[in-house]
Amino acid sequence: MGSRITIDSATMMNKGLEIIEAHWLFDLPSERIDVLIHPESVVHSMIEFQDGAVMAQLSVADMRLPIQYALTYPERVELRGDGLSLDWTAAREMHFDPPQRERFPCLELARAALAAGGALPCALNAADEVAVAAFLEKKLPFQGIPRVIEGVLSKTSRRGFNSLDDFLAADFEARQRAGEAVAANSSSPSQM
Repeated sequence: MGSRITIDSATMMNKGLEIIEAHWLFDLPSERIDVLIHPESVVHSMIEFQDGAVMAQLSVADMRLPIQYALTYPERVELRGDGLSLDWTAAREMHFDPPQRERFPCLELARAALAAGGALPCALNAADEVAVAAFLEKKLPFQGIPRVIEGVLSKTSRRGFNSLDDFLAADFEARQRAGEAVAANSSSPSQM
């Protein structure tokens, strides 16, 4: 799926960004949006209705089907490719666990950015992009990713956006701060 997505999956920032997306797409407070760790990667999303029923989107551990479904909804288009059908004889167990907060600080940073509002969700994404790029370039240790993001968020104004220029300015400012934080948190190759 790409280097950034792989790292965002490891830090669970991808789920943090999805919480923000779900909040805006479905007008849900973040407290009603849960994240679960599902090692089998068969369930791509679930929604619980007010009557307690749960509907889930299941497929192989490949994002092509969920993405295609999102792009072609409400139509169902044939997806071609080997290994894209679930083998129901092999899918015997599914496990779901809540993420450990101390192990995945990026998830909590995303929730905090959403709660604070204003420019913070924008800054969160920008800082994550810069920090992950620095990690991939071996300029920042893995544990430095959330530290950089947290540092940027602590210096970001909660002001809202009135225009695209406001958004672009907040993004630029967050990227500058993240770059400065990366430089301050850089480690030697022996710490990587």
